[in-house]
Amino acid sequence: MSLVSGAVSGSRDMDNNKKNEGTDDEGVGSVGRQMSESSLCATEEEEEDDSKLHLGPQYTIKEHLEKDKDDESLRKWKEQLLGSVDVTNIGETLDPEVRILSLAILSPGRPDIVLMVPENGNPKGMWFTLKEGSKYCLKFTFQVNNNIVSGLRYTNTVWKTGVKVDRGKEMLGTFSPQLEPYNHVMPEETTPSGMFARGSYSARTKFLDDDNKCYLEINYSFDIRKEWPAV
Repeated sequence: MSLVSGAVSGSRDMDNNKKNEGTDDEGVGSVGRQMSESSLCATEEEEEDDSKLHLGPQYTIKEHLEKDKDDESLRKWKEQLLGSVDVTNIGETLDPEVRILSLAILSPGRPDIVLMVPENGNPKGMWFTLKEGSKYCLKFTFQVNNNIVSGLRYTNTVWKTGVKVDRGKEMLGTFSPQLEPYNHVMPEETTPSGMFARGSYSARTKFLDDDNKCYLEINYSFDIRKEWPAV
């Protein structure tokens, strides 16, 4: 699942209807994001499967290191996972903190579109514009503090003219706290093209962990047009 993969299904249905009428329009694509400060998100339709998970107890980093300390293989695995974490400063904190610093859209031959997250989590107006039929990757920059975050994932839901055209999710992984931000680049995608693909979309993206704790939720709008906007 990527930033602009959501309009596909709805537009393809429209295109199939047009083809049945003797025309040749093409298929379509999607997006998603709003911010909450490490608050639990209410369970919604797109997280219905995840809300049923029942995970075990949570431990601080120090407690993780103390557990199974006599098992050499487990100890080495934990040390590798924690890397250069200063346990003396953060080892007593139970809840991880994840800050999404920025999101960027990378397209070959184009300047990166860096999307800074507003403090209130709600970008005003159109957050960005993409050219139809162009290749791109989505890049997340985020920081993890206090404790290990397990099963960090990205979910994305897209609407066009009030109709949901796509929803999906992507697992990012498990991350230990560190001073340097993490960068995660998604697989390359292609924006949809055709008359039904062009236009304005609304979207919502969330970043959650295994406990269904939401670290970022952004609601925003974007455009797909025939050409890139002037730089």
